Amino acid sequence: MEADAVLIGAGAGLSAAAGIDYAGPEFRKEFADYIKKYGFKDLYSSGFYDFPTEEERWTRWARHIRFTLLSRDGMPLYKDLLRLVEGKNYFVITTNVDEQFRKAGFPTDRLFEVQGDYGRMQCSVACHDKTYDDTETVREINVHAHGMTVDPKYVPVCPVCGGTMDVNLRINRFFVEDEHWHQAAERYEDFVNRHLGSRMVLLELGVGMNTPGIIRYPFERIVYTDREATLIRFNYSWPHGAREIADRTISFPEDMNIIIPKLAY
Repeated sequence: MEADAVLIGAGAGLSAAAGIDYAGPEFRKEFADYIKKYGFKDLYSSGFYDFPTEEERWTRWARHIRFTLLSRDGMPLYKDLLRLVEGKNYFVITTNVDEQFRKAGFPTDRLFEVQGDYGRMQCSVACHDKTYDDTETVREINVHAHGMTVDPKYVPVCPVCGGTMDVNLRINRFFVEDEHWHQAAERYEDFVNRHLGSRMVLLELGVGMNTPGIIRYPFERIVYTDREATLIRFNYSWPHGAREIADRTISFPEDMNIIIPKLAY
């Protein structure tokens, strides 16, 4: 890949292609009891269900986090992506919260996880701007859960206000952008500004239309304003983009598991 800089933008489609099953057989097996009782259709929408108790809510989240994060090492597609850009001048912005970039070996100072992290938790009303590792909490809940609930003593509470805790995800206005989040945001902005006008490749991977204002539209805007930039988009459902930049957009609706490894080796 010949470029002065590579800006990677990754969405849920990348993790789905890598093997995290959001709605298929693996999901249906792992969450069979929830599907039967609540009618859940997929992993994503189940995260918004309004459970009547904190014990039930955190038991579901604990299983969700075990399924997507704790039970998985760095997946091959992410490792192939690292091989593709290793030794190059690159940066990653992702809406994914499954830590797969870090597990695959991407340095944290080249990574902006803009929507949060399954491995962190926060005060549910953001009474302070700090996040906490939730790994041990999640493991304890999974060990001691009975059915779809758990004893209240395993449910986390805010160490400052004593209220409820949430997983650190951008699901409402209380999302905590802590010190590390702001540092990553500054590195991202600096990378983009330093390479405007250079031969920058924007490599967009599996970014759908749930939150297009974070990666998809900004990437198109960069390419529109910067004649030296090129957008390479991998997207099965929405491969094409703005017609104004069609001459500088390369679209792949094909499976990333076929194309990325070929480019990486």
